[in-house]
Amino acid sequence: MTPAFEVLEPGLLTTIQDGGRFGFGHLGVPRSGACDPWSLAVANLLVGNEPDHAALELTVAGPTLRALRSCVVGLAGTDLGATVHGGRGLATGRSHALAAGEVVAFPGTANAVGARAYVALPGGVDVPDVLGSRSTCLTARFGGLDGRPLRAGDRLASDRDPGDAPDGLVWIHDHDPEPIAEAPIRVLPGPDAGLLDRLAAIHWTVATASDRMGLRLEGPAVPMPGEPGDRRPHGVVPGTIQLPPDGLPIVLLADAQPTGGYPVPAVTISADLHRLGQLRPGMRLRLLAVDVRTAEAARREQAAAFRQGRARLAELAGWDDLWRSARG
Repeated sequence: MTPAFEVLEPGLLTTIQDGGRFGFGHLGVPRSGACDPWSLAVANLLVGNEPDHAALELTVAGPTLRALRSCVVGLAGTDLGATVHGGRGLATGRSHALAAGEVVAFPGTANAVGARAYVALPGGVDVPDVLGSRSTCLTARFGGLDGRPLRAGDRLASDRDPGDAPDGLVWIHDHDPEPIAEAPIRVLPGPDAGLLDRLAAIHWTVATASDRMGLRLEGPAVPMPGEPGDRRPHGVVPGTIQLPPDGLPIVLLADAQPTGGYPVPAVTISADLHRLGQLRPGMRLRLLAVDVRTAEAARREQAAAFRQGRARLAELAGWDDLWRSARG
């Protein structure tokens, strides 16, 4: 495919991510994929893709891109101030047409409510499939573009004609996800649930050392029971909350290792994983213990909202295949 974009400036951390890499945890391979899977899916649906297609994940301050041909992009996630040179703003939660030669920048904004935005191209970003995924695994340096973030001079192609999607589509549904920084992160008790009450009583702050592997939290240290190293390694997944010897929790994200040995007081419910991916350094975080019934209800509610938004887009754009899938 002819490239759709040239990267003029790469931004703070811009990678190619899709729905994730599954089935290789026993080999030590992280899941990777989007830190905010909800926003990845919305960006993709805005240009007629399946929800897990490869797109750009932008972090705090995004790239500057030049359109090499006419194309349509789907934007979702936090508003990083996307602006076409000349002054035209591009709102998040919409699809936008770009003419050949136009330059769009994502400089970040002081009042951004989250950490990450997603840019989707029709058909998905065209990079090689590695172990069933096109996601960039930064820790192991494979996937995406040679396992690294974007850099100046990179060219990005799509799997479909990049102009093959209507512009001006808007993501609309009747239930918004919980506000990123207001409602607590809901968690299920883990194997070391005796520590959860103490963790839930603290207003934590996301540390600057956080990355795609996990959110490091700052606050009063919670003493860890036992001696470091006296536990057997065990499996972990994104959303797992670990308590290392310093007593400051780590909340695992998409690039986390598949095994760990620290105590696990709790695991984030699936419906709140997207909110973890939007927390940025300096934001406050609280934990709220819930039961399995509440977690399942939240997952069903989120899935229903997603189907509703997908169906509305499909009907508006005339995407019969998406319309049938949304109703099914």
